Amino acid sequence: MILQWFFYHKIISFHHHPLVYWLLLFVLEDLAFYFEHRVDHYCRLFWAVHVTHHSSEEFNLTTGFRSSVFQPLYRFIYFIPLALLGFQPMDIVLMYAITQVYGILVHTQMIQKMPAWFEILFVSPSHHRVHHASNVLYLDKNMGMCLIIWDKIFGTFQEEVPEEPVRYGLTKPLEDPHHPLKIVFHEWVSIGKDLRKKTSLVNKLKYLVMPPGWSHDGSSKTAKELRRELNH
Repeated sequence: MILQWFFYHKIISFHHHPLVYWLLLFVLEDLAFYFEHRVDHYCRLFWAVHVTHHSSEEFNLTTGFRSSVFQPLYRFIYFIPLALLGFQPMDIVLMYAITQVYGILVHTQMIQKMPAWFEILFVSPSHHRVHHASNVLYLDKNMGMCLIIWDKIFGTFQEEVPEEPVRYGLTKPLEDPHHPLKIVFHEWVSIGKDLRKKTSLVNKLKYLVMPPGWSHDGSSKTAKELRRELNH
C-alpha cells in the first residue's frame, strides 16, 4: 500500500492525546481534499474526470453518489503528506470515509439554511448547491467537503443568493445526459477535438492543464473570464 510506505518514512511520530490526533487528522484531511477538489476544477485534465459528478441537472442524495469513475486512481496522492506527518493509513482511509458520508448528505434541497454558527464553519446544503450550479456567479465556488472555512480563506467562497436561483448541471448541457459513456467520457472527447486544432504545441498543452473553457482564440471562456464579463 502506497500510504503505508510513506507512513514507514514518516517525519513525525504522534504521542498526543487521541482527541488531538483525530481532530488534527480531520482538519488536515479536509484541507487536503479542498486542494484536490480545487485542482479538479482548475485543471482541465482532472476536470475531465470530475465533471461526471457535476453533469446531473438534479440535486439530491443520488447526485452525491454520482462519483467520478477514475478519481480513486489519483486521489490518494493528496493524502501522502498525512502519512508523512505520522497519521496511520487506515485512520486516513477511515476519516475519508466518514467525511465522504457527510459530503453526500449535503446534496439536498430539503434544507434551506442551517443555523448561522454552522454556516460560518461547516459546508451546508446551501453552500453545496452553489458548488453544483452552472450560473456564472457560482462557478468553481465552495470546494470544501466538511469545512467551509477553506473557501473563505482561499477566496473561493460564494453565498447562495436568493436573487440568483441555482441552475444545476453544466454550462453546456449534454446532448444525451442519460448515456453512461457520454456522461463519463464527453469531456475527453472535447479535449481530443481541441488538441486537433491547428495551433502551437504550447497551446495544445494549455488545453490539458489550463482551467475548463480556456481557448487560444477566445472561442470559449473560463469561469473567471465569464465572471469578469458579467461584472462589466
